[in-house]
Amino acid sequence: MRRAGALNAEQGRKKDKGRVAVQRHVVARAEEIPPGGRKIVRIVGRGEIGIFNLEGTFHALKNVCAHQGARVCLGRVVGTALPSDVYEFKFGLEGRVLRCPWHEWEYDIATGEALFDPQVKIVRYPVEVVDGSIVVIIGQ
Repeated sequence: MRRAGALNAEQGRKKDKGRVAVQRHVVARAEEIPPGGRKIVRIVGRGEIGIFNLEGTFHALKNVCAHQGARVCLGRVVGTALPSDVYEFKFGLEGRVLRCPWHEWEYDIATGEALFDPQVKIVRYPVEVVDGSIVVIIGQ
């Protein structure tokens, strides 16, 4: 597991009237996480964050399941059964669903939403790719 570092002070933190400081953390090089891959990093003061590459788009999720606090980003990345007619079976979202290793709660990696209830979510962080580096933005 890699410890993520903040960008220089000018780039790393911004204060707005009474709001939390925005922090930008370089967590990996884009080529380190191929499509379908993931990397779990620890950000000081924030805990672990899973970085996922879905077809070239990076997503960052806090490594805590909304159910009972499991390290959800260690779970399998799978697809799931989709709503369908009686006696019909449709499978979809292949490579986009994160299944918690403890109780198999399923989350959409792109949104952080639980498949059974979009109101239940894993904390998501915005991600940017800057000069080939993956940057997670916290406090936005």
